[in-house]
Amino acid sequence: MPTPVNPYEQAPQIIGREVGDRQRLLRHEAEDFLQSLIVDYEPRRATHWHRDYSSTAAFTASVQGNRRRWAEAIGVFETDGTELNPQLELWCDAEQFTAWWLTIDLLGGLRGRGILALPKGLQDPAPLVIAQHGIGSSPERVFGLDDPADIYKGYGRRLVEEGFAVVAPMNVSGAPPRARLERLCKLLGKTLWGMEVCRTQRLLDYLETREEIDVTRTAMYGISLGGAYTMFTTPLDERISAAIVCAWFNHRRHKMAIDDPRYSCFLSVDEEHIWIPGWLREFTDSDLASLICPRPLLVEQGKADGIAWWPLMLQEYEETREHYRKLGLEDRIEIDLHEGGHEIRLEKSLEFLKKWLQP
Repeated sequence: MPTPVNPYEQAPQIIGREVGDRQRLLRHEAEDFLQSLIVDYEPRRATHWHRDYSSTAAFTASVQGNRRRWAEAIGVFETDGTELNPQLELWCDAEQFTAWWLTIDLLGGLRGRGILALPKGLQDPAPLVIAQHGIGSSPERVFGLDDPADIYKGYGRRLVEEGFAVVAPMNVSGAPPRARLERLCKLLGKTLWGMEVCRTQRLLDYLETREEIDVTRTAMYGISLGGAYTMFTTPLDERISAAIVCAWFNHRRHKMAIDDPRYSCFLSVDEEHIWIPGWLREFTDSDLASLICPRPLLVEQGKADGIAWWPLMLQEYEETREHYRKLGLEDRIEIDLHEGGHEIRLEKSLEFLKKWLQP
């Protein structure tokens, strides 16, 4: 063994280089270990999921524990009997519909907000679509305003013109504002996701009181962040009877933890709000979608959308389809895998909504 050099006799540059080398090795070893643990998901799935495919009732009962743990993971806020105190302010009186800004009491001094649009000339209560906007967007964009790239296709307006009642809840927009609120939520063991899921459920509480709306025929249809809210909310509220997830569904392990030039990885971007404690302990996208099953589900995804590499996403979709296949319900799950990018396409989605919500 060579005699070690006394570190106190070494040049500062040598000490500095060795400190940096060891730190680099430690970081890379830790990342490699954690990434391999995240990707090696099947042992955790076997531990946490015990689905019973003998009937839809047995299946639903067998995932109730997972449903409860999902609600705990995102930290859904409770309102403790707070009155709704709804307020409506006319926003748009068009030829085919009327729309209002709707505000309700949510938690303490916090109000829940969204645009509510109703078709004109209703003879019977209308089915409802919860239309959720993305992270840099707004309810106005859902209705075709402030959308120069035409990503949303004015889908909220189109839906109300087709005879659906539409509510477009307002989420906190922008990664830095969401991160600031997420830090405060986590101090309480909650997340911003849980606060805004609570908001959507409270809006449904109010809409149940409107005679023009049939909440028993409700779908949720969101793009990007709104697709996330569709995936996160539908498992927790049985009043939502169908779901359309646009520009969000993914191979979640790779999306969260594995950098790849073919898609954006959350590990390398500044979106603090996305880091839900315990998410990949047991909730890949296919597993979370199994909490939507047996309700109808449509995945709307563009091959050119940089949020995902579509062959990986398709693997996750096929895993989701298996739940429906084992229950004999393959007609309830569809995919609109198109050649476009990060956008609403609507046409197949509109057919899906009419099939499952309109008599």
